[in-house]
Amino acid sequence: MDLDLSPEQQAFFDEVRAFAEGEVAPVAQAIDEDDEFPRALVSRCGELGLMGVTVPVAWGGRGLDTVALAVAIEILARASATLAVILAVNNTLVAEPLLEFGSDEQKERWLRPLASGKAVGAFALSEEQAGTDAANQQTRVTNDGFGYRLSGQKVWVANAVAADVALVFAAGQPDVDSRGISAFLVPMQAGGIHRRARNDSLGVRGLGCMDLEFADVRVDSDQLLGAPGRGFALARWALEGGRIAIAAQALGVGQAALDEALGYAKTRKTFGQPIANYQAVQWMLADMATELDAARMLTLKAASARATQERIALEASMAKLYASEAAHRAADKAMQILASAGYRKGSRVERLFRDVRATEIYQGTSEVQRMIIAGNVLGG
Repeated sequence: MDLDLSPEQQAFFDEVRAFAEGEVAPVAQAIDEDDEFPRALVSRCGELGLMGVTVPVAWGGRGLDTVALAVAIEILARASATLAVILAVNNTLVAEPLLEFGSDEQKERWLRPLASGKAVGAFALSEEQAGTDAANQQTRVTNDGFGYRLSGQKVWVANAVAADVALVFAAGQPDVDSRGISAFLVPMQAGGIHRRARNDSLGVRGLGCMDLEFADVRVDSDQLLGAPGRGFALARWALEGGRIAIAAQALGVGQAALDEALGYAKTRKTFGQPIANYQAVQWMLADMATELDAARMLTLKAASARATQERIALEASMAKLYASEAAHRAADKAMQILASAGYRKGSRVERLFRDVRATEIYQGTSEVQRMIIAGNVLGG
């Protein structure tokens, strides 16, 4: 794995960092407090090529690799975990599957606007009874001779409040392996789609999560993404890229927590000296820095493997598991170091503490990642 940055990568990261520090960070607290989808920032991300980082320029994207995407998401997550997840979903769960499995007609219709920021994508896989057990899809698809009909409900669909298209998974053969799941590109203005707001969430607020009901929604044959009955394999492929992105998001939140702890430890004085002079604080900072750097290596390894390996289930799960838990520990230690200053509602550390918890849950809980890792190392 080559860790040296090319001039093109360095210029891209400098651009992302300037955007994160100059435009995202100043409004991050307001996004959290108002719980509003940051439409203006998402539009700016489109202008900067951040909605389709790995999509070729020919299809409206930035034309970079997964390493560039991961680093960009980490940089943005230091400013706003919410914006980082919005971009992770659009890039890895919608645009990349379209690039990998879509026809030229589908790419022209959806990939180009998604990658250029003229459209927003959502990924509709999770259901009340199909979270960890994602193959247990209750949403049904039937062929009516002219196309398809979709009926069912999806939950916790990120970006749904602003989405123009959703990648929707539905079972066509409930009694077969993976239930004959297929994937469809469904315009969100289609008749029969009902959006319902979720209850308030603890963190990553402003993500635009909604529940979606599909009431006999008509879907044409040209909206099928990939082969019929192969939707579950498509979802698993997409989630591998998604888990790298969530690992990067967790890293950004964890690094922000470390930054806050370092700044506070150097300036907060007790008994006439900065608390950074105390070994108890130094050891917490040392653990935070070491664990985050180790997580960064796992994340970059998985991102690098995305370009050379057909499947990266092991690498992606290791990165997401370790990065999310290391970031959680970093946020926890940061709150301990800041004490009442961090525990106060409205403090940056308090927001980071809430935001980071979600990274151990969405796109596969830590327990699911351990199951995947164990299955791979045991040769299953």
